[in-house]
Amino acid sequence: MSLTRYFSAGVLGIAVCLPGFAGLREDAAEAMRRAAEYHDTHVAVEGGYVWAYAADLSKREGEGEVGETTVWVQPPGTPAVGLMYLRCYEATGERYYLDLALAAGRVLLRGQMQSGGWGAKVELDPADRAGFRYRTGDERRDRRARNTSSFDDNQTQSALRLLMRLDAALGFEDEPIHEAVEYALANIIQAQYPSGGWPQIFDHDAELADPPVLEASFPEAWSREYTGHNRFWRFYTLNDGAMLDTIDVMFEAGETYDSPRFRDAAMAAADFLLLAQLPDPQPAWAQQYDYDMHPCWARRFEPPAVTGGESQTVMLTLLDTYHRTGERRYLDAVGPALEYLKASRLPDGRLARFYEMQTNRPLYMTRDYELTYDADDVPTHYSFTVGDKLDEIERLYRAARRGEGPRSGRRSINALQTRARDAIDAQASYGPWLSEGPMRFAGHAERVIDMAEYIRRMTDLADYLEATRRTD
Repeated sequence: MSLTRYFSAGVLGIAVCLPGFAGLREDAAEAMRRAAEYHDTHVAVEGGYVWAYAADLSKREGEGEVGETTVWVQPPGTPAVGLMYLRCYEATGERYYLDLALAAGRVLLRGQMQSGGWGAKVELDPADRAGFRYRTGDERRDRRARNTSSFDDNQTQSALRLLMRLDAALGFEDEPIHEAVEYALANIIQAQYPSGGWPQIFDHDAELADPPVLEASFPEAWSREYTGHNRFWRFYTLNDGAMLDTIDVMFEAGETYDSPRFRDAAMAAADFLLLAQLPDPQPAWAQQYDYDMHPCWARRFEPPAVTGGESQTVMLTLLDTYHRTGERRYLDAVGPALEYLKASRLPDGRLARFYEMQTNRPLYMTRDYELTYDADDVPTHYSFTVGDKLDEIERLYRAARRGEGPRSGRRSINALQTRARDAIDAQASYGPWLSEGPMRFAGHAERVIDMAEYIRRMTDLADYLEATRRTD
């Protein structure tokens, strides 16, 4: 769902035209253009991006080091950068930024799988492409090649969101983009289970499961030792926003194409969240459920448990669905979960990622991946405690019960001006914003071009330019 409706500040809804803004507006517009031209000329590959680059462009990385013919889908990769360019286009009206977003969309077309969605990356070198069943130019590829579309980490959803918004911006007249959107949406609906839930991945190569529609429950027994599970990624997945991002993008599809089919798919998935709410004494959610609707193992550090992390984002999705639909059942499910999680806070005010079923004791993993109640020897690559947004969720919940809509999140002009000036002051003279190294996967680099930082800075400039645009 669009968490920005709740936690990100937007721009003021009216334009202003005060003479004092003219100088900063010119500087902001120049900074935006300089950054975009640098990234387009020196950083992008066929309009696509990865996550981070050494400042001298000698190293590139997504979720691992990559070469010059790989672009990344998972945010903050290509779709996220393309959406930022669309934001710049909306703020300025300059076709240049729409063209940059379109270039990002075109390279994503090259990465759409025959199964309909996208994976974490797109390979552009013909030798590397041979291992994937992409739709474009490779229709006769060996059927043993990878054909996996993923909902994990906003991969398929972010790519589809960019293409849908490009489709709308282009008046639905760009045939390749429009057709790719239609194909993706049809396959996402095909991948939806009878209960309304989605798996983590889909490929349509294996016979699709047809599990019964059940309410979530606690298993009578569960193994405390990870033995692996055959194809757990086909189970119902809330982890990393997989289903929640899909609900949001399907609602957006329904609005963009005025189609009840996509809205119905989103509501069916929201109804699955109601089925997935565990019973008392722990009326929240798990990261993953098997076909019996029991919390189940995923990766070896993700045990069957009630989760303090995804449960918070599920509540936000239910609030969002309530505001979109007016259906009270989505709102009513939030109250019990909220009270349970408030009572489950750790002494430091945070939440455990995992709570043991029935006992509610926080669960951790040792560095040797053994379950424990002790947080002193946890792996460093994964967080076993999570931030607490419960006070804000409760505020939104109580406002919804009073009949109030979600807050607008508007920033003042002064705040927008400050962020724009910060972006201008922090920018390197030749265009990018540079962060301190090292790189996460590719090794040592004193200075790094981080695409998350690029997106943030450009969005700050766009927000300011839009809010101070003249209304002649």
